Amino acid sequence: MLTNKGKYGLKALAHLAGLPAGETAQSQEIAEANRIPKKFLDAILGELRVAGIIRSKKGKGGGYMLARDASAISVGNAIRVLDGPLAPIACASHTAYQPCLDCPDVPGCTVRLLMRRVRDLSSDLLDNMSVEEMRQAGTREPELSYSI
Repeated sequence: MLTNKGKYGLKALAHLAGLPAGETAQSQEIAEANRIPKKFLDAILGELRVAGIIRSKKGKGGGYMLARDASAISVGNAIRVLDGPLAPIACASHTAYQPCLDCPDVPGCTVRLLMRRVRDLSSDLLDNMSVEEMRQAGTREPELSYSI
Protein backbone atom coordinates (compact mmCIF):
# COMPACT_ATOMS: atom_id res chain seq x y z
CA MET A 1 0.00 0.00 0.00
CA LEU A 2 1.22 3.47 -0.82
CA THR A 3 2.06 5.38 2.35
CA ASN A 4 1.10 8.99 2.98
CA LYS A 5 4.73 9.84 2.31
CA GLY A 6 4.49 8.31 -1.16
CA LYS A 7 1.10 9.86 -1.85
CA TYR A 8 2.22 13.33 -0.75
CA GLY A 9 5.41 12.98 -2.78
CA LEU A 10 3.43 12.16 -5.92
CA LYS A 11 1.10 15.10 -5.28
CA ALA A 12 4.11 17.40 -4.89
CA LEU A 13 5.65 16.09 -8.12
CA ALA A 14 2.38 16.60 -10.00
CA HIS A 15 2.22 20.14 -8.60
CA LEU A 16 5.76 20.88 -9.77
CA ALA A 17 5.03 19.29 -13.15
CA GLY A 18 2.20 21.79 -13.61
CA LEU A 19 4.47 24.80 -13.26
CA PRO A 20 5.59 26.75 -16.32
CA ALA A 21 9.15 25.88 -17.42
CA GLY A 22 11.79 27.44 -15.20
CA GLU A 23 9.39 28.44 -12.42
CA THR A 24 9.67 27.25 -8.85
CA ALA A 25 7.21 26.65 -6.03
CA GLN A 26 7.89 27.07 -2.35
CA SER A 27 7.09 24.20 -0.03
CA GLN A 28 4.43 26.29 1.74
CA GLU A 29 2.61 26.82 -1.57
CA ILE A 30 2.78 23.10 -2.44
CA ALA A 31 1.65 22.13 1.06
CA GLU A 32 -1.34 24.47 1.04
CA ALA A 33 -2.44 23.60 -2.50
CA ASN A 34 -2.32 19.87 -1.79
CA ARG A 35 -3.32 19.80 1.89
CA ILE A 36 0.00 18.31 2.99
CA PRO A 37 1.53 19.03 6.40
CA LYS A 38 4.42 21.39 5.59
CA LYS A 39 6.96 19.84 7.95
CA PHE A 40 6.29 16.39 6.47
CA LEU A 41 6.44 17.82 2.94
CA ASP A 42 9.82 19.45 3.65
CA ALA A 43 11.25 16.04 4.56
CA ILE A 44 9.73 14.45 1.44
CA LEU A 45 11.08 17.20 -0.81
CA GLY A 46 14.49 16.70 0.78
CA GLU A 47 14.47 12.99 -0.13
CA LEU A 48 13.35 13.73 -3.69
CA ARG A 49 16.13 16.33 -3.98
CA VAL A 50 18.82 13.94 -2.72
CA ALA A 51 17.55 11.35 -5.24
CA GLY A 52 17.94 13.89 -8.07
CA ILE A 53 14.24 14.01 -8.94
CA ILE A 54 13.79 17.64 -7.92
CA ARG A 55 16.15 20.51 -7.25
CA SER A 56 15.97 23.53 -5.05
CA LYS A 57 16.86 27.12 -5.76
CA LYS A 58 17.79 29.53 -2.99
CA GLY A 59 17.20 33.25 -2.80
CA LYS A 60 14.68 35.50 -4.48
CA GLY A 61 12.37 33.45 -6.68
CA GLY A 62 13.64 30.32 -5.00
CA GLY A 63 11.80 27.14 -4.27
CA TYR A 64 11.54 23.71 -5.81
CA MET A 65 11.37 22.53 -9.40
CA LEU A 66 11.69 19.24 -11.21
CA ALA A 67 15.30 18.29 -11.99
CA ARG A 68 14.29 17.13 -15.47
CA ASP A 69 11.22 17.11 -17.67
CA ALA A 70 8.17 15.52 -16.03
CA SER A 71 7.90 13.10 -18.95
CA ALA A 72 11.34 11.71 -18.00
CA ILE A 73 10.50 11.01 -14.35
CA SER A 74 9.07 7.58 -13.63
CA VAL A 75 6.32 7.33 -11.03
CA GLY A 76 7.76 3.96 -9.98
CA ASN A 77 11.15 5.49 -9.31
CA ALA A 78 9.63 8.24 -7.18
CA ILE A 79 7.64 5.73 -5.14
CA ARG A 80 10.72 3.57 -4.57
CA VAL A 81 12.67 6.61 -3.38
CA LEU A 82 9.99 7.48 -0.83
CA ASP A 83 8.43 4.14 0.11
CA GLY A 84 10.97 1.50 -0.87
CA PRO A 85 10.27 -1.62 -2.94
CA LEU A 86 6.95 -2.04 -4.74
CA ALA A 87 6.52 -5.68 -3.73
CA PRO A 88 3.63 -6.19 -1.30
CA ILE A 89 5.68 -8.68 0.75
CA ALA A 90 9.44 -8.99 1.26
CA CYS A 91 9.72 -12.48 -0.25
CA ALA A 92 8.38 -11.13 -3.58
CA SER A 93 10.84 -8.25 -3.81
CA HIS A 94 13.71 -8.03 -6.31
CA THR A 95 15.68 -5.48 -4.34
CA ALA A 96 14.76 -6.20 -0.71
CA TYR A 97 14.13 -9.94 -0.78
CA GLN A 98 13.77 -11.64 2.58
CA PRO A 99 12.39 -15.16 2.93
CA CYS A 100 9.44 -15.66 5.26
CA LEU A 101 10.46 -17.46 8.42
CA ASP A 102 7.21 -19.44 8.44
CA CYS A 103 7.51 -20.73 4.86
CA PRO A 104 8.69 -24.33 4.44
CA ASP A 105 8.70 -24.17 0.60
CA VAL A 106 9.91 -20.78 -0.66
CA PRO A 107 10.15 -21.76 -4.38
CA GLY A 108 6.66 -23.30 -4.38
CA CYS A 109 4.89 -20.85 -2.07
CA THR A 110 1.66 -19.90 -3.79
CA VAL A 111 1.35 -16.65 -1.85
CA ARG A 112 4.87 -15.56 -2.85
CA LEU A 113 4.24 -16.50 -6.49
CA LEU A 114 1.01 -14.48 -6.57
CA MET A 115 2.65 -11.49 -4.89
CA ARG A 116 5.49 -11.63 -7.45
CA ARG A 117 2.87 -11.28 -10.17
CA VAL A 118 1.30 -8.35 -8.30
CA ARG A 119 4.77 -6.78 -8.01
CA ASP A 120 5.44 -7.31 -11.72
CA LEU A 121 2.12 -5.77 -12.77
CA SER A 122 2.54 -2.85 -10.40
CA SER A 123 6.09 -2.12 -11.46
CA ASP A 124 5.19 -2.43 -15.15
CA LEU A 125 2.45 0.18 -14.75
CA LEU A 126 4.34 2.54 -12.43
CA ASP A 127 7.72 2.31 -14.16
CA ASN A 128 6.14 3.05 -17.53
CA MET A 129 4.10 6.01 -16.32
CA SER A 130 5.76 9.40 -16.15
CA VAL A 131 4.92 12.14 -13.70
CA GLU A 132 3.60 14.09 -16.69
CA GLU A 133 1.23 11.25 -17.66
CA MET A 134 0.06 10.98 -14.06
CA ARG A 135 -0.55 14.73 -13.91
CA GLN A 136 -2.44 14.77 -17.20
CA ALA A 137 -4.64 11.91 -16.07
CA GLY A 138 -6.07 14.42 -13.58
CA THR A 139 -9.53 13.32 -12.60
CA ARG A 140 -9.86 10.78 -15.41
CA GLU A 141 -9.88 7.23 -14.12
CA PRO A 142 -7.65 5.23 -16.49
CA GLU A 143 -9.02 2.01 -17.86
CA LEU A 144 -6.87 -0.81 -16.50
CA SER A 145 -7.45 -4.33 -17.68
CA TYR A 146 -4.96 -6.70 -16.12
CA SER A 147 -5.82 -10.27 -15.37
CA ILE A 148 -4.05 -12.14 -12.62
